[in-house]
Amino acid sequence: MARRLPSQPPNLPGFSYVRVLGSGGFADVFMYEQNLPRRQVAVKVMLAEVVTSQVKQMFQAEANLMAQLSTHPSILTVYQAGVSGDGRPYLVMELCSSAIGQRYRMEPLSVAEALSVGVRIASAVETAHRAGVLHRDIKPSNILTTAYGHPVLSDFGIAATLSEADVTEAVGLSVPWSAPEVLLDETSGTIASEVWSLGATVYSLIAGRSPFEVAGKENTSAELIHRITKGRPQPLERADIPPRLEQVLLRSMARRPSQRQRSVLEFIRELQAVEAELGLPQTPIEVATDEWAVAAAADTEDRTRVTGVVAVDPAGSMRRRRRVPAPPAPGRAPTRTIVRESGSAPGTGPVAPARAPRALVYSLVACAVLVVVLGVTASIVLVRAGAPDDIPVVRDLSGQVAGSTIVFRWSDPGVQSGDVYQVAVDDAPPASQRSTEFRVDARAGQTVCATVTVNRDGKTGAPSGRKCVERSDGP
Repeated sequence: MARRLPSQPPNLPGFSYVRVLGSGGFADVFMYEQNLPRRQVAVKVMLAEVVTSQVKQMFQAEANLMAQLSTHPSILTVYQAGVSGDGRPYLVMELCSSAIGQRYRMEPLSVAEALSVGVRIASAVETAHRAGVLHRDIKPSNILTTAYGHPVLSDFGIAATLSEADVTEAVGLSVPWSAPEVLLDETSGTIASEVWSLGATVYSLIAGRSPFEVAGKENTSAELIHRITKGRPQPLERADIPPRLEQVLLRSMARRPSQRQRSVLEFIRELQAVEAELGLPQTPIEVATDEWAVAAAADTEDRTRVTGVVAVDPAGSMRRRRRVPAPPAPGRAPTRTIVRESGSAPGTGPVAPARAPRALVYSLVACAVLVVVLGVTASIVLVRAGAPDDIPVVRDLSGQVAGSTIVFRWSDPGVQSGDVYQVAVDDAPPASQRSTEFRVDARAGQTVCATVTVNRDGKTGAPSGRKCVERSDGP
C-alpha cells in the first residue's frame, strides 16, 4: 500500500520551515528553524482531516503531559504548543535523532548499550507513573537520541492518567509491543502492561526483531496478536546474552500480569543486577524524588498538569473496558486500530546542534525504596478502607471576570493532605491542583463553564455544581 504524501507545512509565526521529517497516522513532523532563540526544532502537526474535538483533547493532553514530564533527562523536551492559522494543533519539540529505532533491526544493540538504554527509558516511565501517567505506547521507534547521545522517550499521544475515570473508545496501539491483556481489550493500560512493553522493547533492541516475530513465517498483526496472547517469546539467539538477562525479560513478558515485576522500578533493579553480573558500570536510576513531585503538584500557577500525584498500587489498574472473548484467529484481520512502528514519526530527524543540559538524576537506595513502598502500601489500605462518601464536595463554586481572564474560586470543603482538586473546564481534560482558585483566559463574548471535584488516592468524589461565566464584549 502506497504511503500518503505529507501535508502542507503550516505557516507558524516565529518559525521558518526547513523540510519534512516524517509522517504518521494522525500527524506529520516537520523541521523548522525557530527565529528567537535561534535553533532547529521538530514540529508535530495534526492532519486536518483527523482534527475533531476528541482529537484536539488528546493533542492538548499530550502537550500538557510532555510539558509536565519533559524536565526528566530521558523524556523528550517540549518547547511550546498551539494552533496554526489553518486550525491544526501543533507541538514544538526538541530535534532528536531516531537512530536507535531505525538501527536495531539492521544492527542489534550490544548488551551493554541495551541495558543502559533500558534503565534510562524505564526511569522515565517510572517517573511518569509516579506522576500518575501511563505512556501506553512504549516501543523502539519512540526512543530518540539527543545531540549528546542520551536516549529519550517520546510520543505521549495516547497516554492516560492512572486515575482517570473514562478512557477513549478507540486507542491506537503498536501490536508487537503491546501486552496480552491490552490486545484482548481487558484493559487500556496498567503498570503491569507498561512493564511488558518495556521488556519487549529491550528484547527487540537486543534481538533485532520484536519478541514474537518468526523468521520465514507470516508476521501479520493478526498472527502476532495470536502468538502474544497464546505463546511465549522467541528465544534470544545470541551467544553473549547472559541467562539472567533472558530470565528478566521473560518474566517481564509473562502472560499473567501478576507474574511480572511488580513495578517498573523492580524491572530497573533487575537490569542493574545484570549489569553488575557482567562487570559493567551501573547505569544510574533517574527518578524524580517525592519532594519534587509534591512541589510540582502544589504549584498554583502550573496549569499544565493533567493529574495530581496519586498513590498507586503495584497492579496500577484502570477501569476495565469492554472485554473481547478471544484474540483474532490467524489470518483474520484485527478489529482494533493499529499503529505500526513504520507509521510513526515522533520528532525524527538529524541531531540538533545543541541541547540545554537537564538535571534531575537521583540514585535511590534500596532500603529507602522499601520504606517508601511500604508507606505507600499502608496509605492505600487506610484510604481505601474509607467510604467514597468521605471525600468532601465543593459546594460554593463561583466565577467572575477579571480583564481577559475568568477566575473561578471556592472554599476548602475540608480536604486532607494529599487530596487534590480536579478542575474540568468545558470539554478539556481536568487539571489537578491544590489551590482553591483557577484562572482561564477567555475571548470577548466567550462563555466558560467549570466543575470542581476532589480526588483522594485516585478516587474522585462527587462534582460541584457546574458554574458558567461569560466574558462580556470588550478589548
